[in-house]
Amino acid sequence: MEKTLVLIKPDAVERNVIGEIITFYEKNNLKVTNLKMLKASKDTAERHYEEHKGRPYFEELISYITRSPLCALVIEGEDAIAKVREINGSTDPEKASKNTIRGNFALSKTENSVHASDSRENAEREINIWFETESTSNFSIGNLLLGNV
Repeated sequence: MEKTLVLIKPDAVERNVIGEIITFYEKNNLKVTNLKMLKASKDTAERHYEEHKGRPYFEELISYITRSPLCALVIEGEDAIAKVREINGSTDPEKASKNTIRGNFALSKTENSVHASDSRENAEREINIWFETESTSNFSIGNLLLGNV
């Protein structure tokens, strides 16, 4: 089974749509194996988005992702990375299909409600960033962790 990281971003958490977003994944035979709600530190956000460093939107992105709590999830299933990205939809909400998460919840290209890993390598790297002190192999949805990273 393949694992991927999903971040339910601050705009979605602020609008109380966490459960609705998770339902999209679960209805597509994907399993949440770890979940935690936290307010990301600037350091964690910069490590996560390091490939965007130096781009004009980088500081806005870091400010947005650290402004209020987000939910980090490890999702597991057959072809989880591709499935999650399809379920999420286009990063541009104007181009996102209405049967996707972003088509339903995204406010803008930045405030687009969710992030998902785009490759096995990035999934492993991102899971290690957001869950560096926890095991991600034997969790169920009942293992909700609260804190700061």
